[in-house]
Amino acid sequence: MTRLPPDAKTRGIHELYAEDPEAADRKLWDREVDPVSRRGFLKRSSLLAMAAAVGGSIPFADHMPGGLIPAALAQSDEPFTLEGKEGLTVLNDRPINAETPAHLLDDDITPAKHMFVRNNGIPPEVESIDADTWELEIAGESCENPQTFTIADLKEKFEHHTLQLQVECGGNGRSEYVPSASGNQWTTGAVACPTFTGVRLRDVLEACGIKDDAFYIGYYGADRHASGDPNKEAISRGVPMEKALEDESLIAWAMNDEDIPYLNGYPLRVVCGGWPGSVSGKWLKRIVIRNEKHDGAKMGAPSYSVPKHPVAPGSNVPNEDFETIESMPVKSLVTFPKSGIDHALGEAMEVRGHAWAGDLAVKEVHVSIDFGATWQKAELKAPPNRLAWQRWTTSVEFPEPGYYEVWAKATDEEGRAQPMVVPGWNPKGYLNNACHRIAVQVA
Repeated sequence: MTRLPPDAKTRGIHELYAEDPEAADRKLWDREVDPVSRRGFLKRSSLLAMAAAVGGSIPFADHMPGGLIPAALAQSDEPFTLEGKEGLTVLNDRPINAETPAHLLDDDITPAKHMFVRNNGIPPEVESIDADTWELEIAGESCENPQTFTIADLKEKFEHHTLQLQVECGGNGRSEYVPSASGNQWTTGAVACPTFTGVRLRDVLEACGIKDDAFYIGYYGADRHASGDPNKEAISRGVPMEKALEDESLIAWAMNDEDIPYLNGYPLRVVCGGWPGSVSGKWLKRIVIRNEKHDGAKMGAPSYSVPKHPVAPGSNVPNEDFETIESMPVKSLVTFPKSGIDHALGEAMEVRGHAWAGDLAVKEVHVSIDFGATWQKAELKAPPNRLAWQRWTTSVEFPEPGYYEVWAKATDEEGRAQPMVVPGWNPKGYLNNACHRIAVQVA
């Protein structure tokens, strides 16, 4: 039986497949479908329906993984307007979460207007923020000399650093998991790589004294719990001391040489690139040096955690069997051309994008136009600094008219490559690093 997302819109389809598979296929294609849920599964017998839906033949259909919906049908162009942002797609409005379509992430350095928004709570009222009086407290049981700094103090007392740092939500790609996982149904756009300017987190912590038993840091921001309850934290996460003390871990007050955008943490935030974006706390007010793993809001399983061992899709995993996500997996994105374009037969088509690999560098990127049957190597640039994404470019040629998909696959410096299909299921839908793909109609 065809695997389908277990949501209300597909109820009844399962039973119909048992009686009349072809009728079920027709019903599935004819019904109204939310663009986000189109990244599901279809039977290989539906290839004719697929070809009709995309408007032509599919030359490499015999290589297409069984049950995959064409990228042309998976994409969504629904507009969303948010002050200071352009072209983002809203996923939730309380708290506000919005992602960036892949083609708007083509810049080497992500512009502020195209930086995704991922909030766990309610941002502080913009009218209440005064950067001149904003204070950051450094404390905790493993802090020798707790201190409080204004932003002016940070700028005056510590060396400034500007780094391009990749930030990605741990749930980026969640919408592709089956059974579906709760949470914002990100497709591919919860990622960005702007520049951040600030001071090294390490320099500030060392100025306050780090005790020998220091094990973790945790942050607290000025955002409020989504319920509005002042006694609840929206989010308070952190990282082990080894990550906190890296050269690239910053306390930042600027992004792309301007103030950090309001919805991205103005006036002060932590940035720990390469790990889930949730460890890079926004509207930063307090950092604690802990002698144990931080226990703030959303530090405990299953938040930002995955099973320690592979589990069957839909499994009920006990909290003690989870582990906290740290470095993000290798991943890539096709940012040019935009998915769904028409292309002339006989003309080479330029393809480009970005690749990243958590704490590691990307070793190589390959692309395919025949659903992964063959691959060609792309040119890959070195990152501008550690923990920044890397630009890749190539060109492809199509042998005959029809519907094609361009797939991208990155491999990290330790030899781990992106899977062609969604990786092992987990209850919260984290760490989907399946190959990204775009649709191209050649005529």
